[in-house]
Amino acid sequence: MIRLSSLVIVAALAASALPARAELTLCNRTSYRMDAAIGLEKRATVTTRGWFAIDPGQCKQVVDGALDAEMVYINTRTPPVYGSAPLPQNGNADFCIRDGTFEIADARNCPLSQQARFSPARPSDSPKGPAINLAEEADYDDDQARLAGIQRLLVIAGYDAHPIDGVQGAKTQSAIAKFIADHKLPADAATGPDFFAALLDGARNPEGRGFTWCNDTKYAVMAAIGTIEAGATITRGWYRVDAGQCVKPDVRGDPRKLYSYGEAVDGNGRVVKTGETPLAWGGNVALCTRDGRFELSDHKDCAARGLNSAGFADVDLTGKPATTVRFKEQ
Repeated sequence: MIRLSSLVIVAALAASALPARAELTLCNRTSYRMDAAIGLEKRATVTTRGWFAIDPGQCKQVVDGALDAEMVYINTRTPPVYGSAPLPQNGNADFCIRDGTFEIADARNCPLSQQARFSPARPSDSPKGPAINLAEEADYDDDQARLAGIQRLLVIAGYDAHPIDGVQGAKTQSAIAKFIADHKLPADAATGPDFFAALLDGARNPEGRGFTWCNDTKYAVMAAIGTIEAGATITRGWYRVDAGQCVKPDVRGDPRKLYSYGEAVDGNGRVVKTGETPLAWGGNVALCTRDGRFELSDHKDCAARGLNSAGFADVDLTGKPATTVRFKEQ
């Protein structure tokens, strides 16, 4: 099993060669839609294949015919709509990938810019043959993973489906019904194979509900949000908002107010500057951030604690069913 923690996926090392046997299956027991690529090693040659889109709670066959490999590797990623979703890789094998559907026979031979980090994984036996299970700390079964995945995308799309726990309840049922009504879907849409596609579309284009960042620049923007929860200000980041895209962060706590900050980055992740000034969008509320993924509740003496400080904009949500902050170049 490959387990998704709050930071990484940890893969079990394959200690011995894998015998030729039935087709390989990937099972997604996380609350995130996953795009997966696999690497198959035999006699020091690695072939990579991808991308396989796997919904929460879904299993998908990724090898036609018997699995004949000495080692299996995996790389997974999540759509940008999830923002600061957990990072999925901590392996040490770099293999070639491409956008779209691909199969690369000599996956060690390509420029570094076309490589991605893969983790080794040993498939377990299942009634349908060898399987690799993607899991997170909540340890969902297939049904729980599907429901938690629905809850997560509903929240991103601006519907109240908290908590994200894979447990059916009145709030989740109400949020699903409201989403279906708002998007004019069939009454039984939640049980259909295309529901996650509809949820992803709703999360990417959350018109009319909740808080959204939209990036109207030519750069990627890394954004952070501050919310008031139980009287404390919590900042979370970073959410990546690609050029021309919108992202709806998970807004918790007091629905009447939040804080927003964003900064443009180049292809190497460096902050873009106009002259000596960073290209950023914020305000006068100084709150702590840090490099990498973060969640912070103490905003005193940021620098003394090894943290960064940024000026966040105060965003008033009172009486507004929908609020969008747009990142624009002046």
